[in-house]
Amino acid sequence: QVQLVESGGGLVQAGGSLRLSCAASGRTFSSYTMAWFRQAPGKEREFVAAIEWSGGNIRYAESVKGRFTISRDNAKNTVYLQMNSLKPDDTAVYYCAADHGSLLPIATIARNYDDWGQGTQVTVSS
Repeated sequence: QVQLVESGGGLVQAGGSLRLSCAASGRTFSSYTMAWFRQAPGKEREFVAAIEWSGGNIRYAESVKGRFTISRDNAKNTVYLQMNSLKPDDTAVYYCAADHGSLLPIATIARNYDDWGQGTQVTVSS
């Protein structure tokens, strides 16, 4: 099990940018697929992006393709989500998650992920 701590959320105007970080504890971080999910009020948690342990396989939700970029630094036990051209519809609590199985294709369903952070709020004003 790894402990995950997200940071970097905040309030931004539409069209702006934010970079989220997820710091992980534990020596096995580098072997896990890492993902970002988000949950808006009254809605189900939805997949945003994920990256395989090596960074060689990446997957995005259609709604964020071309605007968001996921990356990881295994030496720092950290995964990032660079969010550009933000829209009010991106407003949500963003969660970091770890998939111990790390099978391919990369999982986009929340129940496939084993460890979760506490979340960080992102609010995009119009």
